[in-house]
Amino acid sequence: MYETNYHRASSVADAVKLLKKGEDAKVLSGGMTLIPTMKQRLASPSDLVDITRIKELSGVKVSGKTVTIGAATTHFDVATNDKLAKACPALCALASHIGDPHVRYRGTIGGSISNNDPAADYPSAMLALNATIHTDKREIPADKFFKGLFETSLKEGEIVTAVSFTAPAKAGYAKFPNPASRYAMTGVFVAKDKEGVRVAVTGAGEGGVFRHKGLEAAFDKKFDASSVEGVKIESKGLMSDMHGSSEYRAALIRAMAKRAVAAAAA
Repeated sequence: MYETNYHRASSVADAVKLLKKGEDAKVLSGGMTLIPTMKQRLASPSDLVDITRIKELSGVKVSGKTVTIGAATTHFDVATNDKLAKACPALCALASHIGDPHVRYRGTIGGSISNNDPAADYPSAMLALNATIHTDKREIPADKFFKGLFETSLKEGEIVTAVSFTAPAKAGYAKFPNPASRYAMTGVFVAKDKEGVRVAVTGAGEGGVFRHKGLEAAFDKKFDASSVEGVKIESKGLMSDMHGSSEYRAALIRAMAKRAVAAAAA
């Protein structure tokens, strides 16, 4: 057995201080992955620093076309925010289908992107929306934030404080959920603005979330589900496991891209 000390941070500065004090301290923000991992004895942090009660890290702000979401904002609060529903309904829809009610009431957007689970929903939204990830030290473009399976550009002790993005002209998300836990076996987020179309895929890549340039080019020409037909979607580089082969996931990317664009155009 091992001992873990629990700390409830009162501010971001307090959280940073507590993380530095711990020999192997970890941030707790929902704990949807960390707690199960600890139960299985696959992780044994010396300290847990709970940031979920820090007021400045919670809530959704919409100022003009700029959307800012605090890192400790739960999936439920993202899904049900009225202002966000007007600015980017696709993100609300995405959050409303994460896991089950228990997960949506506890899990947070900051925890999800910091963990960067290859089957998480939010990373695809952040990439497609060209979001900026804010930490206690800097601002990181989403294109440079996600590095691979469970890997991000966060440094030791660095805390995600918020995400921000410009509300798109149109956006849509569609995923093929695992029937048991509803994680994305393959999910596609599509966002269109004046600079063009960005398409991000989650749940399918061997290296985690990624942008699909072929689909982006097709949707730039014609933002319609029919545009998918002419795009070659390679199975190389896609995951293959007990739930589906790489070829199956390639087919899912095509199907989910169609649904995402249809949702965006609705």
